[in-house]
Amino acid sequence: MPPFDVIILGAGAAGMLCAVRAGQRGRRVLLLDHAEEPGKKILISGGGRCNFTNLDCRPERFLSANPHFARSALARYTQHDFIDLVRRHRIAFHEKTLGQFFCDGSARQIVAMLRAECDAAGVELRLGHRVTEVTRAGRFGVATSHGSFEAESLVLATGGLSIPKMGATGLSHDIARRFGLPLVAPRPGLVPLTFADQALELMRPLAGVALDSVARAGKAAFREAMLFTHRGLSGPAILQASSYWREGGPLTLDLLPEKDAAALLLGAKRARPKAEARTALAEWLPARLAQALAATELPPRPMGDIADAELRRVAALLKGWTLTPSGTEGYAKAEVTLGGVDTRALSSQTMMAREVPGLFVVGEAVDVTGWLGGYNFQWAWSSGWAAGEAA
Repeated sequence: MPPFDVIILGAGAAGMLCAVRAGQRGRRVLLLDHAEEPGKKILISGGGRCNFTNLDCRPERFLSANPHFARSALARYTQHDFIDLVRRHRIAFHEKTLGQFFCDGSARQIVAMLRAECDAAGVELRLGHRVTEVTRAGRFGVATSHGSFEAESLVLATGGLSIPKMGATGLSHDIARRFGLPLVAPRPGLVPLTFADQALELMRPLAGVALDSVARAGKAAFREAMLFTHRGLSGPAILQASSYWREGGPLTLDLLPEKDAAALLLGAKRARPKAEARTALAEWLPARLAQALAATELPPRPMGDIADAELRRVAALLKGWTLTPSGTEGYAKAEVTLGGVDTRALSSQTMMAREVPGLFVVGEAVDVTGWLGGYNFQWAWSSGWAAGEAA
């Protein structure tokens, strides 16, 4: 059995970059994954083009029970460091809205880049190895479906529970618990919200309708597109808000951002008194949504015959439509897992467990979750690098 210094469980974003850095330091690294190819979540990200970081990464855009925990890793390996790596491999990329960076070509270029870096650093990658047991008796022992291995350092980088069809498991959480590390209760994040009863009756026929909006949950508000679905609401604004929404709490939507809805409706009444309400609403909203709201919220009369008070009431609804989701679409549709290994148990500089020397936890397995738009990849790169510097 080769004398490995570091075993990393999980050949995803965090695991591969951790392996690269540890290998560059001269450590003998074994990178294990149960899948038949590395970086499976990388490959499906960004519509297959990998939204690999965000120009505006900063700690305030990450959720955690300790909002300051991510600061150290994000500062030590920044979005600019990863962009420089992409440039060195001559991968063409572009910046989209809100600071998001995507490959011009395929996400496979990012995986190929990481594999090349692993090869250059002498990392041994073994795929199709299902972990069956992890022990510690001086050194860490990892038993797999294809043999057992030992090392003085063990890095948990198997991700969270989101997208189980891609092979996601709770392995990192299970191992962390076994070694006495506390967890912040995991839950789906960046996930579509579901509705029931009258709200769903309105939404279901609108499936496929999208519009610019501001979605608010808790103290957070996001202006991006929202999308009606057969089960409720999705789209970037809703996914962002979902990470801040808690069961039983409200979701508030502004369907006319930066517009004075009352002024628009009262102006339409004066200018076109014979127009139908749905026709007036369709000037600012998608036609199907305008028709649905007119049918449920306004009397079937021309605009000129509708009282100003009624129009002001609908204007208030358009600017602050408050709904109570019945739940989420769960881990199957969640882009990330909120919660995870409690950061109080880890060093923010090295990602090592304070009470278990040599045990590191990185990426999505940790209670650090970024916004939509490349932030979670950057946390993977940054936390993986931090552990690779110390493991």
